[in-house]
Amino acid sequence: MTARPAPRLTRLLEALLGVGTALDLRAVLQHIVDGAAELTGAGRAALVVADPGESGLAEIRTPGPDPVPGAAPLLRVPIHVRDEEFGELRLTGRPGAAPFTVEDEQLLRVLAAQAGVSIGNARLYETARQRERWIEGAAAVTTALLTEEGAGDALTTVAERARLLAGASAGVILHPTAEGGMAIVTASSPDDPDGMLGATITPGSPVLEQLLGGEPVFIEDSATDPRMTTHVRHRFGPSMMLPLQAGGRLIGTLALPRRRGGRPYTDLERLLATQFASQAALALALADARRGRERLAVYEDRDRIARDLHDLVVQRLFATGMMLESTRRRPGADDVRDILGRAVDELRSTVREVRTTIFALQQPPADPPTGLRGRVLRETASAAARLGVAPSTHFAGAVDTRVPDRVADRLLTALRDALADASARPGVSRVEVAVETPARSPEGRDGVRLRVVYDGEGGPEEGRGTTVTWWAPL
Repeated sequence: MTARPAPRLTRLLEALLGVGTALDLRAVLQHIVDGAAELTGAGRAALVVADPGESGLAEIRTPGPDPVPGAAPLLRVPIHVRDEEFGELRLTGRPGAAPFTVEDEQLLRVLAAQAGVSIGNARLYETARQRERWIEGAAAVTTALLTEEGAGDALTTVAERARLLAGASAGVILHPTAEGGMAIVTASSPDDPDGMLGATITPGSPVLEQLLGGEPVFIEDSATDPRMTTHVRHRFGPSMMLPLQAGGRLIGTLALPRRRGGRPYTDLERLLATQFASQAALALALADARRGRERLAVYEDRDRIARDLHDLVVQRLFATGMMLESTRRRPGADDVRDILGRAVDELRSTVREVRTTIFALQQPPADPPTGLRGRVLRETASAAARLGVAPSTHFAGAVDTRVPDRVADRLLTALRDALADASARPGVSRVEVAVETPARSPEGRDGVRLRVVYDGEGGPEEGRGTTVTWWAPL
């Protein structure tokens, strides 16, 4: 006894149930074409989407090879989502080339009506998921930028997160150039991001007026759009260029290009990306303000320490040195005169070192030093890690005002060479650097003298250390 085939009404209900329970758009569409083929006995069912750019899908088919072409009957039924035509169901390949019946068409229209409702629900679900992802992404960027973990490379954090959210092939940030163009300063891409850095939109490009004015720009095809002038534009297709603007100040432009031939951005994606850029710009501004406050606090602490050292420590050391100097000159101090002399010399050396420390504290730590004194201190501080000991640095005379830049550059080269030699010497425990001007040559000419003294094993004067002296006329 053979099983009777299920009534068509039962199969219709099963098809409607399968279509109505899915939330993923692609899964909904696949249920529709499978259900249509099952209901009608068609060898092939396909759903052709009216607007592929909206969903990124052009056609959904039943699996298997195409039926043999010829006089096979064809049944078409449109699918509407609200008042919009979403696509068209196309069925072909009935067994024995039998024609489709009126009942087939009626069943298919019932299925198409339910399909329109299910597609609308899937769209709403996908829209909600997209909004959720972008909101979570913006919150993650804000959290990263306002914590120490994300403060180091804020622009890269923004570009990378935006690229992933948008499904773009690259996330780049452009800054205005001095010439009036815009250049890529940050790039996030799995494909050679370094090759994009420095790419420039040249001055005069029509798109610049919008970008520099803080307006979003949407590009259908970067490779062929005449407004795009960067040397990497041929790689990309659809693109969004969004202002990073906070408090009326343009921080930069966030660009999110997709691959050449990629799916165009939908209106929803453009809206969500624009909102993300606004949130990211605010987070960048807040993070920059926070780092500014932290730098100010550091400067204030350094200034306070420098004042304390100058007002308290230096004065007390100087007073102690004067007292020892006067004691050494008293009658009957012959027995301790040498000891007192050495103590006075040590105090003078300590005063010079403290004054050098005060000067270093007064220099902004994030800015490159401008004077010779600051540049020498920066070199010795950089060499401390290699040497394993912090060099002691002394200055005599107005080295910042008397030594011209061309001579200062040569002095720093000599200093680097001497510190490099010292770092190669085993057992170094003491390095002294002294810069003096005016320093007279044996011929009586005024100049500047650099003296570097360090100990260690294997020196020319074992046990007495190595002395490197450099002199140049002013």
